[in-house]
Amino acid sequence: MEKVFPVIETKRLILREVTLEDAGDMFKYLSDTDVVKPMGLDPFETVNDVWDEIKWYESIFEKGSGIRWGITLKDSGKVIGSCGFLNMVTKHHRAEIGYELSKDHWGKGIASEAVEAVVMYGYRHFHLERIEALIEPDNHPSQKLVEKQGFRREGLLRHYEFTRGKFDDLYMYSLIKEDLNGISF
Repeated sequence: MEKVFPVIETKRLILREVTLEDAGDMFKYLSDTDVVKPMGLDPFETVNDVWDEIKWYESIFEKGSGIRWGITLKDSGKVIGSCGFLNMVTKHHRAEIGYELSKDHWGKGIASEAVEAVVMYGYRHFHLERIEALIEPDNHPSQKLVEKQGFRREGLLRHYEFTRGKFDDLYMYSLIKEDLNGISF
């Protein structure tokens, strides 16, 4: 039986499955150094690179190791970013959250709205206990975003990833269910 990809609706956004038809919209932000550098990636050079990214989204969903929603504004339907889970470990009820957003939409609360919706979906539908965020020390906007959502910084993971020809330190943030007092799941 084929899995059905869930759609999440918020006040301003529809989070949905991305398709190959979205590759052009996604290329606009995935080819921007400012957007992809904090993800440890080089800017995408061709739409084929985006197709590979979309295929990766499909593969983690099929394997059950993650899910990545395309972030769209209700009034346009164009994909302006993505948000979702990777490295899901169902046995331990945990996952890592990741997200990126087109620079045209920074500072408008869109990433925060998407992250909040995805976090709540994870607790309600995947029965997660812990959601982690790994963030580069100099990525202050992302740190602020997760802290606003209630994530707590647990520590620094020294030389945790090797990306773009160098070792990167990453802060480990987490949000566990009990951190969200008063919300029923």
